[in-house]
Formats: sequence, C-alpha cells, structure tokens
Amino acid sequence: MIDILNLALPYFGLILLGFACGRLRGIPDDGLAWMDFFILYMALPALFYRILAKTPFEQLNNARFIIATTSATFLVLVLSLAIAFALRRNLAEATIASLAGAYGNIGYMGPGLALATLGTQATAPVALIFCFETLLFFSYVPLLMALARPQGKPGTALALEAVRSILLHPLLIATLLGVISAAVQFEPPVALDRLMQFLQSAAAPCALFTLGVTVALRKLHRGPREVPLLVLVKLCLHPPVALLLLTALGPIDASWVATGVLMAALPPALNVFVLARQYGAWVEPASVSVLLGTLVSIVTLTTVMWLVHHSG
Repeated sequence: MIDILNLALPYFGLILLGFACGRLRGIPDDGLAWMDFFILYMALPALFYRILAKTPFEQLNNARFIIATTSATFLVLVLSLAIAFALRRNLAEATIASLAGAYGNIGYMGPGLALATLGTQATAPVALIFCFETLLFFSYVPLLMALARPQGKPGTALALEAVRSILLHPLLIATLLGVISAAVQFEPPVALDRLMQFLQSAAAPCALFTLGVTVALRKLHRGPREVPLLVLVKLCLHPPVALLLLTALGPIDASWVATGVLMAALPPALNVFVLARQYGAWVEPASVSVLLGTLVSIVTLTTVMWLVHHSG
C-alpha cells in the first residue's frame, strides 16, 4: 500500500502546486492558452503515440476484451450524458459533462498504477483500453459538439465538419499512428524518439499544474449539482459494469479482467478539463469534477487496487 501511495501522491502534489501558484500570483487566466495548446497538440499526442507504438501488435488482438471494456465505458457515458442533459438542457455542456462520468485518467495514472499493481502482464490490456477508449471519446466529442453548435449550417455540411473534426483531432491521429507503428514495428530515428519522450514526460506535469491553476482561479464552492452525480457514476458504477461485462463475455484471462476493472476505477481524466477549455464549455465544473474525483479516488481507487491485487 505504501508503494501505491508513493506512486499516486505526486499527482496530487502537482495539482496542489498549481493551485498554490494560482492563488499567490495574479496572472490572468488567458495566460494559460499556450499551455493548453502545448498539452493538446504536442505533449499528449506524443504520450499516446509512444504507449501504443511500443506495445507488441500481436497482443492488441483480443476482441472480447475490447468489446467488454469499450461497451462498459460507452454505457456509463450514455448514462452520464442523460444525467447532464437533464440538468443542464444544453448539449454542448452536457457533452463535456458526460466525460466526467466515463472518461478515466487512462493516460497519466492508468499505465503506472496498473503496472505497479498487476505487473507487466497489464501492459497489453492497458494499451487496448487506451487505444479504443481514445477512439471512442475523440469521435464522440467532436460529433456531438458539431451537433450542439451547428451555426446554421445544412445537414451535409454539419456531417462533413463532424467527420473532419474527428479525423483531424491530434489525439486520434496520434492513436492511429501508434497502432500502425506497432503493426509494422516502426522504429523512429533516435533524435525523433527522444524528442517525443521529452514531450511525453511533460504531458502529466503540465496538465496537472494547469489544472491546479485553473481550479485556483475559480470559485469551487459553487459547483453544479451534476458534478457529484457524475463522479459517483465514474468511481462507483463504472468498475462493476466493467466487471459484469468482462465476466459475461468471457472467458478472459484473470489478469486482463483485473486490469479492466482497475482502469474503470480511475478518476475523471485531466482531458475532461483540457477538452472543456478547448471547446469553451463546462470549464469551471470540469475543473471541479476532476479535482473532486481525484480526491475521492484516493479511497475508491486504492480500495480497488488492493482488491485486484489480492484477488488472484
């Protein structure tokens, strides 16, 4: 348990540093714009690409596991969208809000915590979840945001814009390139690989620090009522739904089942906050949901980690 806490606590420390700096220095919120650009278009794509490219392609072919984990995430995503839309009556805000109930921190916390808890056998299932949930979310968000903000465009133009937004999203492109690189066993030049490693290493610190600053610049005591409901869906409903589907669609290796449940137990992703800023919707509640979910997951996630570690 000490090793697990030693791995998780630095994430909270970076958020706290950002929060403290945001409170102590009166830097305008607009100053975060270039940081957001760096995170979304440089650091995160490098992170996503390198995780997938370094996973043996033959390990990325497990249809039952893919269907079970992606379906579990999709079910809680639809439920979260229904909850958020019922309370907000705004599709753009409900789209971002629904991510808080389904999009786990699979990029920053997932790989490290899964490997620490289950060992190297968790590498392939983590990569699969990372790949297909990224495809799910970065198809879902541009499509619904195009529908939410049509700006008077005809149906054909709206559909083309949605498809274009999906296909050209930097994280989706990075994911697809990572899978292709794994398939053909592409080895990038040493200098390029080191550059991507630098960018990958910067992703989590920059995003966590930026989250802390953004939280500090907003009034958190007035969080909307859907936030605790969505956090509850993410932390308490998503893991059992994943376990149910992984069991029903089996047989699936026990270590893969444990990995799927653990990844489902992760708190709301920092990308909920990143996407909220990108689209200018649900920004303040996104900060609250990520912070609240991360704090509550100190209890819920470590409990799941302990359970899956001792289940075998």
